[in-house]
This record gives sequence, structure tokens and C-alpha cells, in this order.
Amino acid sequence: MVPDPAEREIWLLTGSQHLYGEETLRQVAEQSQRVAAGLEGSADVPARVVWRPVLTDQAAIRRAALEANSDERVIGVMVWMHTFSPAKMWIAGLDALDKPLLHLHTQAEFALPWSEIDFDFMNLNQAAHGDREFGYITARLGVPRTIVVGHVSDPAVTARVGTWARAAAGRAALRELRLARFGDNMRYVAVTEGDKTEAELRFGVQVNTWGVTELAEAVEAAPAPEVDALVEEYLESYEVAPELRPGGERHDALRDGAAIEAGLRSFLEAGGFGAFTTSFEDLGGLRQLPGLAVQRLMADGYGFGAEGDWKTAVLVRAAAVMGAGLPGGASLMEDYTYHLEPGAELILGAHMLEVSPSLTTSRPRLEVHPLGIGGKDDPVRLVFTADPGPALVIAMSDLRDRFRLTANVVENVPLPEPMPKLPVGHAVWRPAPDFRTSAAAWLAAGAAHHTVMTTQLGIDVIRDFAEMTGTELLVIDESTELGGFQRELRWNAAYHRLAQGLAT
Repeated sequence: MVPDPAEREIWLLTGSQHLYGEETLRQVAEQSQRVAAGLEGSADVPARVVWRPVLTDQAAIRRAALEANSDERVIGVMVWMHTFSPAKMWIAGLDALDKPLLHLHTQAEFALPWSEIDFDFMNLNQAAHGDREFGYITARLGVPRTIVVGHVSDPAVTARVGTWARAAAGRAALRELRLARFGDNMRYVAVTEGDKTEAELRFGVQVNTWGVTELAEAVEAAPAPEVDALVEEYLESYEVAPELRPGGERHDALRDGAAIEAGLRSFLEAGGFGAFTTSFEDLGGLRQLPGLAVQRLMADGYGFGAEGDWKTAVLVRAAAVMGAGLPGGASLMEDYTYHLEPGAELILGAHMLEVSPSLTTSRPRLEVHPLGIGGKDDPVRLVFTADPGPALVIAMSDLRDRFRLTANVVENVPLPEPMPKLPVGHAVWRPAPDFRTSAAAWLAAGAAHHTVMTTQLGIDVIRDFAEMTGTELLVIDESTELGGFQRELRWNAAYHRLAQGLAT
């Protein structure tokens, strides 16, 4: 379900001009091909890095931008001014470009051959000159971009390019994302609402609603052999409660859960959907609130939001794509309750059923328990604790004039004590910089109670993603101080309203 990195491309565009002669341009091409190969060969970069011919005039630059825009394989463009490329040549191309931009400030060799330097060498190796010219024009035009400085042999450089590439992959995934809402939002809940039209303009995601009756029909039509195969897969993959095993008194509940997964998968695949929502208030002919099926679909890279929360479903999908290939996972999460021991505060997060097992390397338990809401049969679900380690929790809020992302850097911790009576997937974490500051900042930001938890991504990926999508981002981390955070809220409000006015 997550796109294959081999199908994504990042183009390296190299700038120069004809002033220095054909021999210099030949060397520029050869050296920029080596730079592209160095990035292409790095395991840090989750996409193909494709070298493109050196650009030396306005028409070629604009043509390259338009070609990148129209090629669905291209998730972003890297630009390097190998020699001095007059920046006025780049205006039309930058104005036309609709893909994320990375300004790579590098040079062909990391060390200078001091005793051999002559003016031919200086004319060829003047990225320090050309990139400053390019930096000026991107700043003058207000072009969103990420700047990476250093030689491509430096692991810090390839890691930073890889971070940007992951964000670009997330943006590309949302541009083609179709999201199916089964039913509407939970009644009277504010934070799950949002402007779907604005979301399509900002992120590209198509958010539409299908009646839960259509899903129920797909579940009823699930072929018995598919249900049988899923049941066998469950028995092999999880610690299955005895009553759910073949011959057990609740085995029918497991088969119902398998039918829901089979029907839901077929519906999503047939419609080309990469994300979806459900609501316990709108279950129609479904026998259970989907739990196990949702957990497994998220583990496969689908986005999901509970109670009709399509904004969180979008984030889960984006996080899954951006984190592909890294240890850990992405999941719907909800801040549920607190451990308020002074100096040792913790947050216990969970949901009714739907937390992805991608958050754990342990073998989940497959169980069935009553659910006090929804009015349906007892649902099956996977029970586990998220692995200890660094994580992010990220929420999306609709503030009428813009979307806001709020991200908190957290540390998942082992359970302080066993929780034998909590039969859901869950995580326990310590937020940065501390509980009081984190909670107060989260509330001040108007951040949602539904989040995506990712154990794969660092905050730099989210910063790049926010920059690429023109979305406000507030970060709560070790450096956060509440007074400064509140000032940032006020400054951001003024900036985004002013920027929106200038764009219209």
C-alpha cells in the first residue's frame, strides 16, 4: 500500500552558463553526474536521484520545471549552481515549479587542491558564488525551499536530503490521496470537523462520503475462502484467545472480524482509496465496530481516523508514506488519561480499538471484549503496548483561515505496571519538555485529541512537510517555553492572515 521508493524520482538540476566555454560545461556535466550518483547510491535517500542535463538559459530552465510538474514519478527537485548561473534566468522556472525544492549547496570535491588552483579552477568551482545568487532569487520570489549545505560524501548531508525526500514523498502521496468517509463525524464533536474543499486545495486530498450500507454490502459479499485465509493468517500471526480459535465459543466473532477486513479491503482497493474513516454512531448492517481490520490496514500503510476524523486519517497516511522502510510505524492515537505523580508524569494513549500494531515489535494478542458504545456485537481487536523509544504525536486543526499542525516530541516508555484490564492497543509516553508545559502548549494551540503517533519520523521531516504544503507548524520539544510558545501563536496568527491576504 505504501509506494515503492524505486518508483519515485528526485531530479538534480544543475545551473551554469555559456560564458566559460564548452569545455567547462562538459566538466560541469561530468561532476554533477557524480553528485547525483553519490546521492543515488545512499541508503539515506528513499527515492531515485536522476541527473538532468545542465541548464544554461531561461527557456531550458522553465521547460525543466514544467516537465518535473507533469511527471508523476517526480516528488521533488534539487538545484545546484555548480558555476555562476545568473539568477534572472531562473525566475520563470521557479515561478512555474510546482514540486518541492531543495537547494543543494555543495561542490564537486570536498577539499581544495591548493597548489594547483588557477583561474580556470576558480571559474569552474564557484558554487559558493552561484548558490548565493540563487539564494537571493529564491528569497526575492518567496519560494519555499529546504537548504542543505555540505559535500555529498558527508553522511549528515545524505541524511538531511533523505529527510527532505521523505517529506516530499508524503506531499506527493496526499496529492493523489482519495479518502472514503463511512458515515459522518461523531455528533457534537468540534475537532473532527474541517473544510474538505480547502484541504483539497492545500494538500490535494479528495475527501468524500460513502454510506456505511455500501461497506456492509461489501462485507456480506466477502468470499468464504478469503475469510478462511484471513482466519489462518490471524492464527499464525498473533496470540489468539482460546475462545476465538476454531471450535471456541466466540470463533464466529473472529470470522465476522475477518469478513469486515476482507470487505473493507476490497472496497478500498476497488475505489483507489488510501485512507478512510468510520464512526461508531453509524454502523448500519455491520456486526461489529471495525477494530482488527482497521488496525491491520493501518499497519499496511492506510490512513485512518476514528469518528469521522478525516484530518487525522490524512496525517496517518502521510506519516506512513514518509516513514516507509524505517523501523516503527504510524497510528491513530488519542491522549486518554494522565499519571500525575509529581516529577514523573506520563500520558496513557489509546483508542476504543484502533491503534496500529506497527507500533510494536512484540506479538500482539487477539482478543474479544464488550464495547459499551456502538450497540453492536463485541468486537475483536489486537492488544499490545507500543515499544519504548522516541516518537512524535501530531495533530491537525482547522482554524478557519488555515490548517495548523501541532507536533510534540515524546518518549514512549515501558508500562510502569501491568494493565491486564485494558484490552486495547496503547502507548505510554513522557512528553517534552515536561508534562505541564506540553499540555498547556497543546491546549493553547487548539490541537486535537486525535493524533498520529509516529515512531519512525523525526521533527525535521514534519518541518519540511509543513514548508512544502504551506501549513502552519507549532513544535513542542525540549526547547519549548510556554511564554515564548504563546508569543509564537500570536505572531503566527498575524503572519498567516497577512500572507493569505497577499496571496489573494
